[in-house]
Amino acid sequence: MFELKEISNEAIPTALERAMRYRLLNDSATAESICEDILRADSDNEKALVLLILAMADQFNTDNPVSMTRIKEVLSRFDNDYKKKYYSGIVCERRAKSKLENVFPGSRFVAYELFHDAMDWYEKAEAIRPAGNDEAILHWNYCARTIMRRNLGPKPEDDFVPMLE
Repeated sequence: MFELKEISNEAIPTALERAMRYRLLNDSATAESICEDILRADSDNEKALVLLILAMADQFNTDNPVSMTRIKEVLSRFDNDYKKKYYSGIVCERRAKSKLENVFPGSRFVAYELFHDAMDWYEKAEAIRPAGNDEAILHWNYCARTIMRRNLGPKPEDDFVPMLE
């Protein structure tokens, strides 16, 4: 296989800008790769962790989505408990949106559950948010409005009773 090359610490600010630019250009896989390079050079770079989570969550609607196992591993790298909870909510919210866009039988029920999970994470983040930071509230409200506007709800109880002879 290949041995990956390392970037210098001096290149990190420019690499962060490039990762953001690739996300804005809807090339999240490239942004993800750049963030991985940054984190190899500076494993505690919080901006790169945030961009990495966002780039991975951007890929839920692609042919090659990032696994939840990998996303959870990256989320666990946050030292800040607020950010861990907030970005867990972002991941659930983005997954919910992808379920609404990729319609399959039961996708509306799955989307509802994921929006509900996101709202739970946002409430946890809200409880410990920094002063003046209402991001979690804004996202909680978005999820609630989406559920109400799209008339989403939980999967109904299955009351099917097989006929026995």
